[in-house]
This record gives sequence, structure tokens and C-alpha cells, in this order.
Amino acid sequence: MIESPIFVKTYALLLWLAPRTLKFAREYRFTLATRLQTNAFDLQRALLVAAKAPAGDARRAALCEADVELAELKLNWRLAHDLKLLDARAFEHGTRLVDEVGRLLGGWQNKSK
Repeated sequence: MIESPIFVKTYALLLWLAPRTLKFAREYRFTLATRLQTNAFDLQRALLVAAKAPAGDARRAALCEADVELAELKLNWRLAHDLKLLDARAFEHGTRLVDEVGRLLGGWQNKSK
């Protein structure tokens, strides 16, 4: 389960994201940086819940929660870029990582229907 592509990509996102957010300006480090980290960890947790849940409504609910966390992560990621907390290269790389997780999540959601 943990070696499944979505878990590998989510772990890679967390591994890359955590040090980047620690470099945010002090006034954003304990607000936006913390929120981004929380979104990413909550996304990972919702995916784990979905993987452990029996097929059916419980799994679909966990995948929906993961989708909400991913959407919030995307919004906060864009906000960090607009506030100039990320350079263009870091923003693009992070966006690619988030998009990969999103595509895998969408595929899982479609398969669960």
C-alpha cells in the first residue's frame, strides 16, 4: 500500500515542501507555512484512511476529504507564490508535485465510483 504511486508522490511532496516552508519570511512562517504543512500532512492521512477503509462509502468519504485537502493546499501554495514567498522555479516544481498527486487521486476516485 505505502509503495503505491500516490503514497510515493505524497511522501515526495512532503519531503520537498517541509524545508521550503521553513524558509518563509518570519511573519508567514507560523501561519501560511504551518497551514501548507498541515494541508499536506492531512492529505497524506486522508489517503491512508482511504487505503485502510473497506470499499464503499467510507473510502469515498476519505477520498473526498483528501480532495478537499489537496484543493486547499493548491490555494495556499498559490497564495505563497503571490506573496513572493517562493521563487518561480520552486513554485513550478511544487505545482508539478501537487498536480501529480491530484491526477493519481482523481484516478482513485474514479475507480472507487
